[in-house]
Amino acid sequence: MLEDMTPAALAALLALSAIWGGSYLLMRIASPVLGPVVLIALRVALGGAALLLWAGITRRIPSPAGRWRALFTLSALNSALPFTLIATAQLYITASLAATLNATMPLFAAVVAAWWGQRSLTPRALAGILAGLAGVAILVGLGPMAPTPQLLRSSALSLLAAACYGYTVNYTRLRLAGFPPLGLALYNNLVAAVWLLPLVPFSVRADAAVTPAVAASVVFLGLLCTAVAYNLYFYLIVHAGPTNAAMVTYLSPAFGVLWGVLWLGERLTAGSIVGLAIILASVGLVSGGTAATPERAARVGFAAAAPTGAGSARGTGGRRQTAGRRPSP
Repeated sequence: MLEDMTPAALAALLALSAIWGGSYLLMRIASPVLGPVVLIALRVALGGAALLLWAGITRRIPSPAGRWRALFTLSALNSALPFTLIATAQLYITASLAATLNATMPLFAAVVAAWWGQRSLTPRALAGILAGLAGVAILVGLGPMAPTPQLLRSSALSLLAAACYGYTVNYTRLRLAGFPPLGLALYNNLVAAVWLLPLVPFSVRADAAVTPAVAASVVFLGLLCTAVAYNLYFYLIVHAGPTNAAMVTYLSPAFGVLWGVLWLGERLTAGSIVGLAIILASVGLVSGGTAATPERAARVGFAAAAPTGAGSARGTGGRRQTAGRRPSP
C-alpha cells in the first residue's frame, strides 16, 4: 500500500487528490456566474483540447474505429451529464458537501456490478451500502446547511451524478475494455463537448460578470483538473499500481472539504465530519466486500472500479493496468 510507494508516486497521489478535490471549489466559484451548462462545456472543451495536444505530441492518439457508440454513451454519462448535475447542485450547496456526496460513487458501482451479474454483494458489502446511506443522511441532515427542499434537491443531483459514475465504471469495463486510458480520457472530453456546445447559445447569461476568479476557475478546471490530473493518474497506475492509485477515492473528498473551508469560508460541523467518516468507511467496506460471480471470474476477472474517463488497458510490458475509483467530477 502507501508504504510501498516511491516519494515521487506519493507526491503524485497527494497532488492528484488535491487537484480533484479542488474541482468542487472551482465549480462553486464559476457555476453561479456562468451557469452549469456553459461552465462544463468550457471545461470539457479545454480539457479535451489539451489532452489532444498532449496525445499528438506523444504520438498516442488511438483510433476510435468501431467504438464510437460506446464512446458517445460514455461521454454523456461520465462527463456531460454528471459534471452538469454537480455544477447545478453547486448553485446552492457548498463545495464541501458536493465533494463528500460524490464519494459515494463506489457504492453505486457495486450495486450496478451486482445488478449486471459481475459481482455478488456479500453481507459486508450490504452493510457498507447501508452505512453509506446513513452517512449521507447525517451529512445532509446535520451538516452546516438547513435541510430545506432546495438542499434535498441539490443533494439528490449530486448523488445522481455519483450514480452516473458508478454506472460508467461498469460500462467502461464491459464495452471499452482494452481501450488505452489516455484515449478514453481524450474522447470522453471531446465528445462531451460535442454533447454540450450546442446547448451553450441557449444557456449563456447576458448578465454574467466574469471576474478574474471566474475566468481562472474555468481555465484550472479544464487544464489542471482534467488534462494534468489525468496524466498524473496514468503516472500513478504505471508507477504505483491501481490499488494505490485508488486511494484518491479517500483523499480527494477530504481535500474538497479542506479547500471549501480554507478558500470559501464554509463551516465544518460535527455532522459534516461524522458523515464524511461514515461514507469513507462504507466505501472501504464495499470495496472489500464484493466477490466476482463464478462465471464472470472465469471469463475475465473483475478489476477495481475506474475513475471517470479512465478504464483498463494493457500497459508497458503487458501488465494489466486497471484504473481505480474516481470520486471527483
